[in-house]
Amino acid sequence: MSVIKLVNLVKEFDEKVVTNGVDLEIPKGSMVCIIGRSGEGKSVLLKQIIGLIKPTSGQVIIDGTDITGMSDLELQDIFKKFGYVFQFAALLDSLNIFENVGITLLENHISKEEALPIVKEKLAMVNLAEEVLYKYPAELSGGMRKRVGLARTLVTNPSIILYDEPTTGLDPITARIVFELMYNMQQQIHATSVIISHDVEIFKYVDFVAMLHEGKIQYFGPADTIWESDNPYIYQFIRGLSKGPIQQEITHRSGRER
Repeated sequence: MSVIKLVNLVKEFDEKVVTNGVDLEIPKGSMVCIIGRSGEGKSVLLKQIIGLIKPTSGQVIIDGTDITGMSDLELQDIFKKFGYVFQFAALLDSLNIFENVGITLLENHISKEEALPIVKEKLAMVNLAEEVLYKYPAELSGGMRKRVGLARTLVTNPSIILYDEPTTGLDPITARIVFELMYNMQQQIHATSVIISHDVEIFKYVDFVAMLHEGKIQYFGPADTIWESDNPYIYQFIRGLSKGPIQQEITHRSGRER
């Protein structure tokens, strides 16, 4: 069963086509990584999935419901299904960790006393002790801030989690710790997760990999066999090769510009 289904999804900004007929189905309870060059529109695709950006044409179907024609008011119920992990954690510097993680609860008029055990539970899920509760983001390391961002996402018990470059700016050891946390969380809550990442380390943790190139999904397949794939786009990209179909297209485009 597909929780997320994209059908011939097109998004244009003025004359620039970002997604150009994306077709993709994401199975329930799976972890899917979307890879592709910088500037390919991966974040735009993610924001179309959640309904923050409306496509020019095509369908975004969430749990069997086409959300593309919904009003902002109608989308409110859809938003409740989602958790969104921002690229740089997006913590509020003026709030302490308890307030950052529990912000959705507090904004919905849940008392601090009621919110506290929920916040503690979510912090424990990302291996953060109670000692961080009343610290501020500036007092934490980059990896700890990422984990706080994960904890904040878990507070609303989302059934779908979207990750926008969750390990950007982290060293390889810390990045692996974050990936392991994401994987362990997945085993506990069985959410459907969509992750944008350039880090091939993530292939060890996800179920499927999709590659976005020139506005289309050029590859979709199991992560555990990706290194054996003979798809020319995926073969070149994951090995960082300078020669291949991606490079040829770049060279051809540059030649026209000159």
